[in-house]
Amino acid sequence: MTIKSSPIRPRDRDTIISALRAGVVPRIGLQHIQVGRQREIEALLQDIERIGNGGSSIRFVIGPYGAGKTFFLFLVRQIALQRKLAVCQADLAPDRRIHATGGQARGLYAELVRSLATRTAPDGGALKNILESYIQKTAERAAGSSRAIEGAIKEGLGDLREMVGGYDFATVVAAYARGYEEGNDDLQNAALRWLRGEYSTKTEARADLGVRTIIDDATFYDGLRLLARFTRLAGFGGLLVCLDELVNLYKLQHSQARNQNYEQILRILNDVLQGTTEGIGFILGGTPDTLLDTRRGLYSYEALQSRLAANSFAGNGFADYSGPVVNLPNLTPEELYHLLERLRDVFAAGDPERWLLPDEALHAFMDHCASRIGEAYFRTPRNTVKAFVDLLAIIEQNSGADWRLLLGAVDVAEDRGAAADHDIIGGEGDPDDELATLRL
Repeated sequence: MTIKSSPIRPRDRDTIISALRAGVVPRIGLQHIQVGRQREIEALLQDIERIGNGGSSIRFVIGPYGAGKTFFLFLVRQIALQRKLAVCQADLAPDRRIHATGGQARGLYAELVRSLATRTAPDGGALKNILESYIQKTAERAAGSSRAIEGAIKEGLGDLREMVGGYDFATVVAAYARGYEEGNDDLQNAALRWLRGEYSTKTEARADLGVRTIIDDATFYDGLRLLARFTRLAGFGGLLVCLDELVNLYKLQHSQARNQNYEQILRILNDVLQGTTEGIGFILGGTPDTLLDTRRGLYSYEALQSRLAANSFAGNGFADYSGPVVNLPNLTPEELYHLLERLRDVFAAGDPERWLLPDEALHAFMDHCASRIGEAYFRTPRNTVKAFVDLLAIIEQNSGADWRLLLGAVDVAEDRGAAADHDIIGGEGDPDDELATLRL
């Protein structure tokens, strides 16, 4: 089996190779190495269309450690950017949570806004571009009606003022617009700080901007809803929020902290299911235990378990992709072979004349992986991909290298990263978690 090759830009080629050799997901060029999971991608495409039409969505992307969750999230992010959505993403961590009282939720919000990306600013830092896009669109409308720009901006933000925290959000956007028109960098920077959640005290924000509130732990979700509404006013389809490493909530030692985070997830889920929010979507990536464990996972919160339970009619060849949970299937051996073809093509920059390995070598490599780690080589393919890229790198740099001799020396280990997913984090022991210190 061969694939149709197309030229690959040097930047994409180098980024893909460097990232995969390090065991991480490249941020660009994902279309060159995407294989399989067509129905899952189609389901997320429908979500993107729904967000662009003013609706909302939430998905839990579930798969074992190393199965490609992060890659899938990055691919959906890239598609959303092409469909004119604004996208922000961050990894949940001990210091970045959905709910907290010590600044961790504000830290997550700040990280999300820093990562804010659009099609013209795909690498993040797009908040300033979105603000200026809104100002320019409003200025054009004001010029057509001979109205003052500041008045048109305030009027255009009327919908925001009706939302929780919206009055101050609109005030800050208007302040940025005033600073933009007057060339006042200090006022613009203060507004950006507020919108990024970087003010830690209300006193400082009031002195700089005349507002009485800030985006803090308690207003994390409200801040995202306001940001989503504003991106639509600025001419974008809406906002897609990608949160990976949901396992870091699962690993919290204190049951109260976990439950508070799960309660916040429940609030978001209810808003989406009931249609009370618009122009915003959430994708959360986690492992099966993060979802299914009835003692520590999302299923430990009864209200979430009932909403996230699988369709009882699914199975036996029938699948349901309309529910909030998307389980990433294993790559089939055929799909993994197709992936190896694509990686070979990336090294050749899309030129079949420069392929470093024949088809025979790809089959031999898969047989080698199967003999070393069994079916895990396509169930959690990260280490398999890394080993194959390493092999190609050696052959590329050593013209006399024989792949047959090298293949026996290729070490492909089963991905054991899942063990780290169960390391407990947090403070002292929790009386509700008598087994909290157990390492699985």
